[in-house]
Amino acid sequence: MMQGARIGWLLLLVLVVTGCDAADSGDGGAVAALDYRVVARFAHDPGAFTQGLAFADGALFEGTGEYGGSSLRRVALASGRVLQRHDLPERLFGEGITPWEDRIVQLTWRARVGLIYDRATLTPVDRFTLPGEGWGITHDGRDWIISDGSAYLSFMDPERRVIRRRVLVRERGRALRWLNELEYTPTGVWANVWRSDRLVRIDPASGAVTATLDLSMLWPRAQRPPGADVLNGIAYAPEQDLLYVTGKRWPWLYALELAASASTASQRK
Repeated sequence: MMQGARIGWLLLLVLVVTGCDAADSGDGGAVAALDYRVVARFAHDPGAFTQGLAFADGALFEGTGEYGGSSLRRVALASGRVLQRHDLPERLFGEGITPWEDRIVQLTWRARVGLIYDRATLTPVDRFTLPGEGWGITHDGRDWIISDGSAYLSFMDPERRVIRRRVLVRERGRALRWLNELEYTPTGVWANVWRSDRLVRIDPASGAVTATLDLSMLWPRAQRPPGADVLNGIAYAPEQDLLYVTGKRWPWLYALELAASASTASQRK
């Protein structure tokens, strides 16, 4: 009996160690700390409480938030001038946006409503129900990828408007909350982390954070006037391979070129 018990404990130990190894490997391995170079800086409406940013066929679209101040806009990149604008009802707080076919999809925060617009005219054409709060939205060509402020990304079928799957986002094995504005790129899904000026890149299959981007020095907080809030808004330009970012009530929109940091490069050698 003593020998059998000892074998049992050994088997249990093997199972525990194996389970720990599997959990550790599930976070996607090392997280790269990326550097950036500011390629260009453009004027941005300092009154825009930016919640979403996206390019579609070369045109820049922006979604803004706050009750009584939410909107969907088409913006001239070079000047920051608002070319078209649709204002949301005062009871709706606008959140993230994404282009989808000839439409623009916009989330709302707590109303559990998603809005769909004709991209050419910004005329509302449809709406759908969200299962919870709406924060950020992007798409991978198949599903709408949605954040709700938790550590999960939800993948919604655009036709049936139901959640196909959810993935837990983990950074070095720990769940990462406050996922906000999203942008899909060939290397993964970029997300703003609310209450910070940091972006993370997420593997959409596993949920593992594969890279981080510290933008706290892009427009340091000490230089911001009262009312200017955190970084929020990511748009990817595939033809340039650049990320465009701004923030809530920021006077500037920045085009960034990304590269591995010196510390990351040294770790890879």
